[in-house]
Amino acid sequence: MDFSSQFAWDIFMSLSSEVSPTCSPTSISSIRLLFDVFKLRIGAAIGVTALAGVAVTPGQAPATWRIAVLAASVTLASAAAGAFNQYMERDLDAQMRRTRDRPFAAGRFAARPEWLAAIALLGTGGVALAGFAGGAASAIYTLCGAFTYGVVYTVWLKRRTAWNIVIGGLAGSFAVLAGAAAVSPHSLLPLPICFALVLLLWTPPHFWSFAIAYRADYEAAKVPMLPVLVGDRRAARTVFAGALLLVAATFIPVALGMGPIYLAGATIGGLYLLTTSTRLARNPTRRNAMANFHASLLQLALLLLTAIVDAAMRG
Repeated sequence: MDFSSQFAWDIFMSLSSEVSPTCSPTSISSIRLLFDVFKLRIGAAIGVTALAGVAVTPGQAPATWRIAVLAASVTLASAAAGAFNQYMERDLDAQMRRTRDRPFAAGRFAARPEWLAAIALLGTGGVALAGFAGGAASAIYTLCGAFTYGVVYTVWLKRRTAWNIVIGGLAGSFAVLAGAAAVSPHSLLPLPICFALVLLLWTPPHFWSFAIAYRADYEAAKVPMLPVLVGDRRAARTVFAGALLLVAATFIPVALGMGPIYLAGATIGGLYLLTTSTRLARNPTRRNAMANFHASLLQLALLLLTAIVDAAMRG
């Protein structure tokens, strides 16, 4: 961890010590709250996405330790963007049943300016580490990903347009390119571009399924997610159409050189997602929406894992 990241962490732990008189900075409850604020589950997934970008890019891969540091740096930048998202959306979170217990919304963390400084330092540390491990291009893509989620999606789009999550999906695409740039810093090659497109197409059916399940929350907070604007049935049909586009795009890498292991992952994950998407389009219930949401997670996990394994097997 570089100086800016360590300094940011010290500030976070200092801020977290004010959660309650009986909660020390290193207590389990504080760590759990910080885990939630940073959205580290999402951050870890973004880090794996960067690893996939490294794996699928033709060329001489960096040393293993550099790849590990790059994945960690992308995770750090994503964590900073996630914390900024919760800081800025604390008013929306407080209006939604699903999110009203988040630390800022519930008042467990005071939304003080020091948080913004610490978040900025953590994000800067992540971008700097990406530059150290993967080069300038990796750092730029890492910054673009964090900026897309933290500013473009959270500040500019979420409260204004149903296109919020469509454009916000670029955050995952930039993670792929950050990994790819560590291998090929001077040119964007077809395979990583294709995987970046897959990440972009994956986000809308994934998140709109979730938004169908929690439409009442988004209505209460007046967030213009697609189901709020067009209703569950039309949104479910849009999810199905998006799933078709996504699954079609996942087979393009096979034409660009990916092998049978990836093909198996794309086929299994794609068929499963289309099955649950069809069920949702026919009967847009909350249960079917959550089933499709989880199916999209499984599909992405299969794509990333089989892409990494396939690339490793091909040398």
